[in-house]
Amino acid sequence: MNIKDIKAVYFVGAGGIGMSAIARYFLKKGLVVAGYDKTPSDLTRQLEKEGMLIHYEENVDEIPHVCKQKEVCLVIYTPAIPADHQELMFFRDNGFEIQKRAQVLGTLTQAHKGLCVAGTHGKTTTSTMCAHIMHQSHLDCNAFLGGISKNYGTNYILSDSDYVVIEADEFDRSFHWLRPWMSVITSTDPDHLDIYGTKEAYLESFRHYTELIQSGGALIIHRNLEMKENLQEGVRRYDYSLTEGDFHAENIRIENGEITFDFISPIESIKDVQLGQPIPVNIENGIAAMAMAQLNGCTPEELKYGMKTYGGVDRRFDFKIKTDRIVFLSDYAHHPKEIYQSARSIRELYKDKHITAIFQPHLYTRTRDFYKDFADALSQLDEVVLTEIYPARELPIEGVTSQLIYDNLKKGVKKEMIRKDEVLNYVKNHKFEVLIVLGAGDLDNQVPQITEILNSKIK
Repeated sequence: MNIKDIKAVYFVGAGGIGMSAIARYFLKKGLVVAGYDKTPSDLTRQLEKEGMLIHYEENVDEIPHVCKQKEVCLVIYTPAIPADHQELMFFRDNGFEIQKRAQVLGTLTQAHKGLCVAGTHGKTTTSTMCAHIMHQSHLDCNAFLGGISKNYGTNYILSDSDYVVIEADEFDRSFHWLRPWMSVITSTDPDHLDIYGTKEAYLESFRHYTELIQSGGALIIHRNLEMKENLQEGVRRYDYSLTEGDFHAENIRIENGEITFDFISPIESIKDVQLGQPIPVNIENGIAAMAMAQLNGCTPEELKYGMKTYGGVDRRFDFKIKTDRIVFLSDYAHHPKEIYQSARSIRELYKDKHITAIFQPHLYTRTRDFYKDFADALSQLDEVVLTEIYPARELPIEGVTSQLIYDNLKKGVKKEMIRKDEVLNYVKNHKFEVLIVLGAGDLDNQVPQITEILNSKIK
């Protein structure tokens, strides 16, 4: 089906952060956009305000009439939806054009110059940084992001630009649908082993992804990754890291809550780049984002302004309270390497403070595969509070609980296990200097109440 022939788009799994960005693209095009999601959320309610028709009961009768016409309706689904979902089965049985979210993004990377960011961690921040730099430059861009940009209050940017910035998701090999013009690869630490089975299969998936970069484009890859790329003829290769590589930082200064560095580049180096979101881990993310924007023609002034005015992403090192008495933030980190980076950054910012983390593990399989790594990462902090595992798409696995992480925390770390429904009382009854809520589950839903409780303690 040609995108030009579509009059309606139906989403099976409408409320995911990535799905909602595509929904907004089609809403902007003036199409009928409808869909199903399991539960209402702030995001689905906002989509409804923007004109999307959403229902929350698995029921074919709830599908709007125009979305039951296969000649004009494109159906988009997320791999998290079970194969026996009633509505998905209806569309399959009746011969509808059904595509994964990634297939739709793949079509867009063929219609535009796709600037894609892949990696186990760092991809949401890096792609959002790149999108902000590009959007405020003379080049502009479209963007489909994996988080809500604080600069724009959305995960989606629409413009007339020839460029589209896309977060390339390796889950279910979704990024194999893309045809990038350029791509950053931030990291390849094994994840999603419930899908891939082995580390080798995971790395092979990234290798295949590099084959999809278009001739004339470029790969910007973090130094010393285990994977080996396989590039088409005519694809340029650059590497980057914090202090080494074609693109890197020098003269890093962390003073009075501000971070400034010199951007070293084979094209043109830039002095005194200031981070708008001054977090140590964002220096490296910023290097990758600036590299991709610079390779496409952003000027030094645009690069510096974009980095200085970058506001961050919801749930990515997201400060809710920042006072001398209490610091509180929320972070989506849910892979051991992400938690390690987050813990290291917060320790660097608050060397002399007592740091407490409340962590909700995400997925039984990930906990089973990495519980020792989670424990090592969390052990950088002073105090760790663990809740039960957030199952997402999975059924429980016998013997796999948060206790595995708890038992492997290093000596000297104060630790506690509580239920998710006990978190608010826990916060009420304890004192904190720095508190961080970690994880990709639903504990973040309690962040507004936690913020309220902590603010009442300051007064």
